Amino acid sequence: MIRSASVDRPFKRIFVAAATACVLAFGGTAAQAQAQSAPVPVLSVPDFTEVVAKSEGSVVNIRTTENVAVRSSPMGPGSDPYEMFRWFFGPDFAPPGGGRQRNAPQGQGEGPQREVPRGVGSGFIVSEDGYILTNTHVIDGANSIFVTLTDGKEHKAKIIGSDARTDVALIKIEASGLKALPIGDSKTLRKGQWVLAIGSPFGLESTVTAGIVSAINRDTGDYLPFIQTDVAVNPGNSGGPLLNLAGEVVGINSQIVSQSGGFMGISLAIPIDEAMRIADQLKSTGKVTRGRIGVQIGPVSEEVAKAIGLPKAEGAMVSNVEPEGPAAEAGVMAGDVIIRFGSTAIAQWSDLPRVVGGVKPGTRETLTVWRKGKEVTLRVKVGEFAADAPEAEKNPTAEGTSADALGLKVAPVPANVKERERVSGGVLVTSASGPAAASGIAEGDIILTVNDTDVKDPAQFAKLVSGLDKSRAAALLVQRGGQSQWVVVTPAK
Repeated sequence: MIRSASVDRPFKRIFVAAATACVLAFGGTAAQAQAQSAPVPVLSVPDFTEVVAKSEGSVVNIRTTENVAVRSSPMGPGSDPYEMFRWFFGPDFAPPGGGRQRNAPQGQGEGPQREVPRGVGSGFIVSEDGYILTNTHVIDGANSIFVTLTDGKEHKAKIIGSDARTDVALIKIEASGLKALPIGDSKTLRKGQWVLAIGSPFGLESTVTAGIVSAINRDTGDYLPFIQTDVAVNPGNSGGPLLNLAGEVVGINSQIVSQSGGFMGISLAIPIDEAMRIADQLKSTGKVTRGRIGVQIGPVSEEVAKAIGLPKAEGAMVSNVEPEGPAAEAGVMAGDVIIRFGSTAIAQWSDLPRVVGGVKPGTRETLTVWRKGKEVTLRVKVGEFAADAPEAEKNPTAEGTSADALGLKVAPVPANVKERERVSGGVLVTSASGPAAASGIAEGDIILTVNDTDVKDPAQFAKLVSGLDKSRAAALLVQRGGQSQWVVVTPAK
């Protein structure tokens, strides 16, 4: 059980007093008793009142509406009895226990419509002339956006721009002389640092909660790394500021990690440095332009790093290179591990799209990869972000040779498959068993490299496998469906 400090401290005092009584009873000296009863240090909690007083006036409540088609006779014969509730509470009202399913609206966008509430959220003022930062998911799909200031005045807002990839949106109200929140530096945050949130959880305007930074650069698979805190954040807090004790914005409260839908001790905020970079582009052009180099990537495991001689399990392993894309033109190959882009080291594979995305398209930048046991520096011209290329179809199978120490039967790669998969060498797996199958290699895969040696044909592959050290794992570069990945396989003894 987790106890609050107010419960734990009295318990400690009782324990110390009991210990003191025992020492005296068994002949302890007064000095010993005094040492035993020394006060227990208590962690001081900062006073947030000044921060709140100078900040909450710049935090706004955001409510949105949407238009729905008007239905006639909601209580007419044969109608859904819950339709009346949807008339008042909106089209998403769900009756207890499921009830009768609502019929799909007829003539949506045609005929009479009415405006219904859609959602609530938070935001904060970033300029005195009415620019406000919030989350994209707060305003996405809204017909109208209304911003309420702490003085009770409500303004209709317009969308300047939004970016779903980072969940950052910039809106504006027609006002002047507003007080903007000062922008801090999220890169200076440290674990254990006090922070607080101001927002409108469940529509309760100007609610303040506080806590500490739990983690920095929390990777959840999204485009941006998050600031993790234990600040209480609930639905309606989205888009509100995360503040340090100087009253500076260090993040935008965006998500919670929860199994219940409510706060469970983990909240996530977008670092303000990244958010302001996005906001500047939205203000200038109404959209976000990102760089790309045309590779598909994955993580580098400890086993793979050891097998290919990489000093640390860091970087982004290239599984596929887009034909005629920026990386292909620079000489990047499937199986390379990108360890540095420009002057920035790629510690985790998810760092690469963030770093490249922040570079202006058309910029020429250095790219350092780990290839066959050494660093190779390339020069790449950054392209503009576009949708990923479609996945190639699976390789066909072919008849193969006898199984080897890895449990593989292989055959030459047919010319049409080489052309389709854009490979010049390698061998085609016709059967996989034993260690290879256990590692995930399957029939139809193409093996391109064994450790640091490119595979040319079945005969050479057999020689490479027979010469493997059976006391250590081997790294095989395997291509499947147009994507390449390093697979670690330990030969059978």
